[in-house]
Amino acid sequence: MTGPARSSRNSSSKQPEAPVRSVPGLAARLAATRLLAAVVEAKTPLDGMTDAQHGHPQYRALDERDRGLVRAILVSALRHRNTIAAMISERLDRPLPGNAHTLSHILHVALAQMMFLDVPDSAAVDLAVEQAKADPRTQRFASLVNAVLRGAGRAKDEALPRLLASTRDAPDWFVRRMEKAYGAEATAGILAAHRVESPVDFTVKADPAGWAERLGGIVLQTGSVRIGKLDRAVSDLPGYAEGEWWVQDAAAALPARLMGDVAGKRVADLCAAPGGKTAQLVLAGARVTAVEISANRLKRLTVNLARLKLEAELVTADLATYQPAELFDAILLDAPCSSTGTVRRHPDVLWTKTEADIAKLAQVQRTLLGHAARLLKPGGTIVFSNCSLDPLEGEDLVGAFLSETPDFEIDPIRADEIPGIAEFVTAEGFLRTTPAGLRMETPHLSGLDGFFAARLRKA
Repeated sequence: MTGPARSSRNSSSKQPEAPVRSVPGLAARLAATRLLAAVVEAKTPLDGMTDAQHGHPQYRALDERDRGLVRAILVSALRHRNTIAAMISERLDRPLPGNAHTLSHILHVALAQMMFLDVPDSAAVDLAVEQAKADPRTQRFASLVNAVLRGAGRAKDEALPRLLASTRDAPDWFVRRMEKAYGAEATAGILAAHRVESPVDFTVKADPAGWAERLGGIVLQTGSVRIGKLDRAVSDLPGYAEGEWWVQDAAAALPARLMGDVAGKRVADLCAAPGGKTAQLVLAGARVTAVEISANRLKRLTVNLARLKLEAELVTADLATYQPAELFDAILLDAPCSSTGTVRRHPDVLWTKTEADIAKLAQVQRTLLGHAARLLKPGGTIVFSNCSLDPLEGEDLVGAFLSETPDFEIDPIRADEIPGIAEFVTAEGFLRTTPAGLRMETPHLSGLDGFFAARLRKA
């Protein structure tokens, strides 16, 4: 066994770094370590840092192949964070000091490659040692890095299955909230699904069976087309340039369909970007007004609708002050939330969000729902939805809204109104999906985002 680092000078924030040595592959590992630190320590979302145009400079400096490797390392390191931590712990006589952040991140990046990616152990170990040597905060611990990683490599055939069976790759607060909401067995299913790379779903304008054949996928009962794993960029797939489909998780495609027959109706899509639900509503024949508070997000929606050759009225506005010339027949409010239902695709969510964030976001959503309610005609319908697994942002929130807003009532969702949703309809008439649902032939083809939706009618 190897002893822990014995230094208090190993924080990863605001410390100088030694110049990067010209070792092939080292720049990618340095970038992965820096971005992992930003997620875990600064609670910075991963998507923004890995954006090709506006992402972290260290990431943008890499070529496309190394960018792909960095993304794969980070997703694996975050998806299996507690398992990797347990693997490190077993190789040490004593825990790493709480302030040994950089050293910890180097080990996590290396073990993500060794345990979960197709990277030779020798390459991962050698580059981690080089990385430790290149940083003045970790130079003295290069031999510790070497010993821990080589020990883990020798033991992984036995240790990895055992640790995967005995650890839960989520913060304790999340596990506790899920068990309270869903019970221990269902929570275990959700956590197991989080460890499996998610499939890619498409909403198609027409002919799902035909597009499933062209894209090499299957048609789900709900009508979405699903591919287990993409082997090229989305923009290189047939039908992309022609605007025949868009990427949209099968669960995210359900709220717009819960609006019912919207042909000819005046419908608002609030918090509309990136526009998948707007596109669904336009395709269904609605006269859609897409509202976004962010001008930049509205630009993205504009580009997406242009590719799809669909048109809607686009409005940049704050719902608190937005007042349309005419009230709407129906409203879709897919509210900003904690995104805990998307952990399978975005494992950084569990390490950038806290219980306090969930409470704050629930209050934001409650306010938005109140604003949306005043924009609806009498007799009209609101579908409220989000991609959170937490009842505080779903069932509890809607219950509070109804108790405080007597002119609204639940319009119960029926199990037979959309093929394939029966297992997701609750006794109260809400829609509740989890990553453990939609069981298919293989784990990679199974599951969908965690989503909540409620349909409410104005008296």
